Amino acid sequence: MKVRASLKALKKLPGSQVVKRKGRIYVINKQNPRFKARQG
Repeated sequence: MKVRASLKALKKLPGSQVVKRKGRIYVINKQNPRFKARQG
């Protein structure tokens, strides 16, 4: 999982979901699991 300042580019990819957990914003992708990221 990558930690990034901005998730804007990742959330445009097909199959990606933006999820908020414990005050942090995550991008998870079931189609292509290597595009996992957390903001901040």
